Formats: sequence, C-alpha cells, structure tokens
Amino acid sequence: MDFLDKVRIVVKAGNGGDGCAAFHREKFVMKGGPSGGDGGNGGSVVFYADPRLNTLLPFRFQRFYRAENGGKGQIELKRGKDGEDMVIHVPVGTVVRDLQTGAIVADMSEPERKKVVIRGGRGGKGNARFATPTKQAPQFAQNGIKMEEREMELELKTIADVGIIGLPSVGKSSILSVLTAARPKIAAYHFTTLTPNLGVAEHKGRSFVMADIPGLIEGAAEGAGLGHDFLRHIERTRLLIHVIDASGMEGRDPVEDFHRINEELTKFSPALGELTQVVAANKMDLPEAQENLERIRAALDEEGYTVYPVSAATGEGFEGMLDAVIRFLDLLPPVLTYPETELETGPRYEKGFTLSRGDDGAYVLSGGEVDKLLDSTDPNNEVSMRRFQQLLIKTGMIAALREAGAKEGDTIRLGEWEFDFIE
Repeated sequence: MDFLDKVRIVVKAGNGGDGCAAFHREKFVMKGGPSGGDGGNGGSVVFYADPRLNTLLPFRFQRFYRAENGGKGQIELKRGKDGEDMVIHVPVGTVVRDLQTGAIVADMSEPERKKVVIRGGRGGKGNARFATPTKQAPQFAQNGIKMEEREMELELKTIADVGIIGLPSVGKSSILSVLTAARPKIAAYHFTTLTPNLGVAEHKGRSFVMADIPGLIEGAAEGAGLGHDFLRHIERTRLLIHVIDASGMEGRDPVEDFHRINEELTKFSPALGELTQVVAANKMDLPEAQENLERIRAALDEEGYTVYPVSAATGEGFEGMLDAVIRFLDLLPPVLTYPETELETGPRYEKGFTLSRGDDGAYVLSGGEVDKLLDSTDPNNEVSMRRFQQLLIKTGMIAALREAGAKEGDTIRLGEWEFDFIE
C-alpha cells in the first residue's frame, strides 16, 4: 500500500520563552537597573503544498509534529531566540481540518502554497519592560504563552479539471493512457486501479488535468468496495467523463450501469450528482457495442446527455469528445476550493473578574479578563497604556472599584501591577 489519502496527526506550536528578571551588574555600580530581556516567540505550525508528493503515506509513520519553543530572555536586555517553525509538507489538494472545532483551517489547493495554521506563543516580557517612574526595580518578568496540542485531520482531494468515472473494467485507465502520457496499471480484472491516476491531456492547443478515479460499485456511497475511499477525489473535478462499457461484455446493461453510478454520486453528495458529465461509450471496437449504441443514445439523449462512441483499444472517436470537454471547461467555474477558518489558539481566558481586598488594604482585581488585559498591555508603550485605561472602564472594573468604596489614592493591584486610584 503506497497510497494513503486520509490521516490524523497531532500538531503543536512552540511555547513562548519566559522573560528574564535580572538587574544590571557592573564594577563600581552598586544598584544597576532592571536588565532582563524578553523571551523569544515560539515557532509556528506551517503547511506547505509540495507538488512532488501524491500521498499522505509518510504520516502513517510519524504522528506528532511540534514546533520549537522560544528561548528564555537573557540578562543585559538580550532577547531569547525565536523557535523554528514546523513546516509540514503535504500533497497539493490536501484539506486540513481541526478536529476540536470541525473547521477547515487550510485548503492546500495551490502548488507551493504556505499556510500558517497555528502561530507560535508570544515570548514573555523581561522585567526591564515593567519599570515605571514609581516602580523602578520590578522583581518580576512575564512568562511566555504556552501552546496546546491540536489534533488535525488531513484529507487528500485530488486536484483535476476532469474526472474519469465508471464501474470497474469499463476502460477508464485505458482512456487516460490514450489521452495523456500517464501509464496506469491496466489488466483484465476488476479493481486494477487502486489509486487515482493523474495525467495532462492536450487538445487543440489547450491542456487540462485528468484523473482516473478507481472503479465505483453499487453501495459506494455507503462505503462498499472502494467507495468512500475515492468518492472524495471527484469533489474537486469540474467535469466528469462517465465511461460505460457499450459492449455489455460482462453481462451488464450499460444504461443501468450509468444510472447506478449517478445514484451513488448523489447519495454521497448532491453536488457530485449535479456535476456536468460527458458520456464515453467505450469498447466500440467490439461487435456487441455497435448493436447497443443506438439504444444507449436514445436512453441518455432524453436525459440531456450526449454520448460519444470511443475505443481505447484503437484510439478512435476521441476527437469529438475532447471538443466537448474543451467547450464545457470554458464555461464551468474553476476547481472547487474550501473556505478557511482562522484557528483561535493560545491562552484561554475565563470571562469576568473578581474584586477583593488584600491584607494591606489594597483593592485586588483578578480573573480571566484581568489576565487578558495584563498580557496584552505594554507598560512602556504610551498607546498601549492608554488602551489599558480605556479597557479598565469598558470592562466595568473602574465602576466595580467605585462601588466597593475605592477613593482617590487607594492602591489598586492587578497581578504584579500596582497603581493609585485616581478619580
């Protein structure tokens, strides 16, 4: 088994490095100022659409993918090293789904595309960043943001303009080999093709990608045969070439075969049943096919399908069919892509806050909203501090302090931060 198109992996962005709490030390300088540097940012989880890959098989042997953590801050204001990104190479057409939320976080439908799915944790601030005119020697530093593991599902959906479908042994692979340079395995027994085969066809100066989808059988939508494993590869195609065995050499009715496959497509996804189809009546080199052709045409013409008699064995009859394919591709929308959802990661802050009194009489604000406020504020940045003041009002913290009896000059404490209450 050298083909795999659906796997689950566990990914984790790097933790942010902790900030450093240190003070400047120098000969003849008794009390140096705070000199702790910031921690480095953690590495991100990045997916890369690698055109050299065509299977998810490597993920069977490696399940965990973790980016590098950010380095800790250093003395003398030295910032910690940023962690290396974890770049995960996947085949073009891979859809990445977050299993916790069910959201599609990346559709790697374009070759060489890079998509950052989880950004690394932010590095913590060193104590030098917390020095203020009233607190010139802060003893604390901020920890880096710690990241969680996430389980992702990778699903490969083949990217092709045209999908070739039909029951087993109707000649799909043979037609692909006639129209393109692809050389799929061909033999006179069912399920010769166990993986989607791709090839590039050229006709009248136009080129397009064709995919030979492994044979479907009745019950495919419920998973019978190779159904669920490969129906997903039809979802990306813009147009279907529906191949039927016009000779009926295996005792099957080609018209019934056609309807049976379309029923399976609709069961799996109504959108698949609505895809534009070109019908290729194959094996016209056999006498029985000539006898069946008029009946096939009469039945399918009534349903709006044009039947093109072809023979993969002799290479005849494909000119008219390819003309129709080109006409349809000029009118049909581009290959299907899936809308992406940005994944919310990082610390989870509980809603609300609590107000209490410390042993020293200070008013102490704590809780998720307080933690979020502190993590997002830079005390050395005037704009950030102005936002901090606005959020104290917006979140209701100032109103809660007034209601609790806080007066001008009272000490207010949020985590390691302290300031005077000012009306």
